[in-house]
Amino acid sequence: MMPYPRVEKEFTFRLNGEEVRVRAPPGYTLLEVLRHILHLTGTKDGCSSGDCGACTVLLDGRAVHSCLTLISQVEGREVTTVEAVDEKVAEAYARHGAVQCGYCTPGFVVATASLLSKITNPSDGEIREWLRGNLCRCTGYVKILKAVESLAGDGV
Repeated sequence: MMPYPRVEKEFTFRLNGEEVRVRAPPGYTLLEVLRHILHLTGTKDGCSSGDCGACTVLLDGRAVHSCLTLISQVEGREVTTVEAVDEKVAEAYARHGAVQCGYCTPGFVVATASLLSKITNPSDGEIREWLRGNLCRCTGYVKILKAVESLAGDGV
């Protein structure tokens, strides 16, 4: 039996401020391209079904689950991963002990950066609403909320 040929297509988009070209099967997700082709492993694969938010990236400045985003949807667009988010966000998470096991942290950090780019001084309700697509399986969310609150009005 002959193996099926692997069909690939070239995709061009901006990644963390730089134009990239990748060859990938059109059915690959953005998460697969980031982790397996571009070797950017900061974005995590938590559930592969869009439930946990560990794979959150910014697509044209909007937080999306990269496990649900096909690479063909990214053509010509701007992707920002946790590797390019303002370090102040990750530092706030570390300072407030919000990292815990760390697996969900990249998704929370990206979602937080997205929130603060839209609402510079969010209320507790706005923070909870904005982060609701991200799940932490370790403990509670108190430290995460404190980390985000500490950044309010900080110009992130």
